[in-house]
Amino acid sequence: MNQPLHSVSSPATLLAHLPIGTIPAGLTLEYFLYAVFGLWAFYSIVIIYHWLKYSHDSRVAFPAIAVHIFLSITLMAYALSGTLLV
Repeated sequence: MNQPLHSVSSPATLLAHLPIGTIPAGLTLEYFLYAVFGLWAFYSIVIIYHWLKYSHDSRVAFPAIAVHIFLSITLMAYALSGTLLV
């Protein structure tokens, strides 16, 4: 009979090897957001390139790109500022 698979160790044991107490949570979150927005910027550049290359005659291309860049920068600045406007 087949036996169910058992993990060698629990994924929770990985946390014991991370320097959680030495790095502040705010700094970790900030670097995580920088990484996310770096990937978002790369994605945006690729999408804008393809949109301009294959749909350059579209009337919507340049306004949509401008709105996308404005909203992206606004969201990045808000997320990284650490302020709550609620």
